[in-house]
Amino acid sequence: MKYDFTTIMDRHNKDALAVDGLGLNPGFTPDRPKEGFDIIPMWVADMNFPTVPTITEAIIERAKHPAFGYFRPTKEYYKSIIDWHKNRNGVTDLKAEYIGYENGVLGGVVSAANVLCSKGDNILVNAPTYIGFTNALAKKNGYHLIASKLIKDEKNIWRMDYEDMERKIVENHIHTAIICSPYNPAGRVWEREELEKIMAIYEKHNVYIISDEIWSDLILEGHKHIPTQQVNAYAKSHTIAFYAPSKTFNLAGLVGSYHIVYDTWLRERLLRESATSNYNDMNVLSMHALIGAYKKEGYEWLDELRQVLTANVQYAYQHIQDHYEGIDVSMPEGTYMLFLDCQEYLEKHHMSLEELEKKGWDVGVAWQDGKMFGDPYGIRMNLALPLSRIQEAFKRLDTYVFSD
Repeated sequence: MKYDFTTIMDRHNKDALAVDGLGLNPGFTPDRPKEGFDIIPMWVADMNFPTVPTITEAIIERAKHPAFGYFRPTKEYYKSIIDWHKNRNGVTDLKAEYIGYENGVLGGVVSAANVLCSKGDNILVNAPTYIGFTNALAKKNGYHLIASKLIKDEKNIWRMDYEDMERKIVENHIHTAIICSPYNPAGRVWEREELEKIMAIYEKHNVYIISDEIWSDLILEGHKHIPTQQVNAYAKSHTIAFYAPSKTFNLAGLVGSYHIVYDTWLRERLLRESATSNYNDMNVLSMHALIGAYKKEGYEWLDELRQVLTANVQYAYQHIQDHYEGIDVSMPEGTYMLFLDCQEYLEKHHMSLEELEKKGWDVGVAWQDGKMFGDPYGIRMNLALPLSRIQEAFKRLDTYVFSD
């Protein structure tokens, strides 16, 4: 490969929550390991790979100029986004006027909810539910999240329960729904037929859509992302969609996302809501980071990354299938997260989820508690590491955690 996905980066003392944050926030972060074990960060959703060099080159080049005053997003910024969506997802009708900056996807989701709902309204989500939606919308902003559980089909693939979703929409007087596409933490890449079915339900009941598509670039081999707004005319005019290079290129620490809204009425209301804090403004280095990410080299880097992530996911999935009886897992189609259902294993071994998680944390396998996603038996594992580190993690799990 042209780019480096094998070097083990030392992230200690480099402001990395994934490593330096362990043990600092009980209930959210994993515990620090016992003496003799180094940390294998497999929890918070960032990557342990060096990003594409054109990003750091773009930041350094801009930083050479010794002034960082007020600025406006450049035409190159918008063109980079338009070209990216055309080349990656086949979107041919995107214009600069449809694109707006957001400090972060979750902040944008809250702004969108404030446009479409009143405080205390019910919003439809699926479960297991991304913790960011729960924290940002329910805990901090007073919305009620009504969850429709994903169900596994005969092939152990997570599916939406259309009847349950429609029933909850009617019973709870819901007019706004969140789509997470691809789905975190279950790793589903929704097929066009699936999106068409839920869009028919939403149109029938006049439901607006907030679509979190921050994972849309991280599609595993053999699958394809369908932008929610490209499903049909209703979706295009009733969806507020959010994207970012931050998940794709590991830029969360730089801050910088964007929304796409086709409908003029929706877009104008969202822009007004987003501006109310007077703090939803782009960082000049973040802008240049996006431009650097969406260069030709960024396309090449992402294609190689997808190969690496696909191999990592296949390795982890097969290892669990072959060695950990009672741990149920579905093969992800997108993201780099693996979601484990540990119920059968825990019941068989008369063990709590906390006890199982702690056994992993003690030996440096910093996997993530799944209860915060609404699953009392779940564990989420980040697989965006060099394969050698994943292999080492499973070696420790074999020896110290699933050894009985």
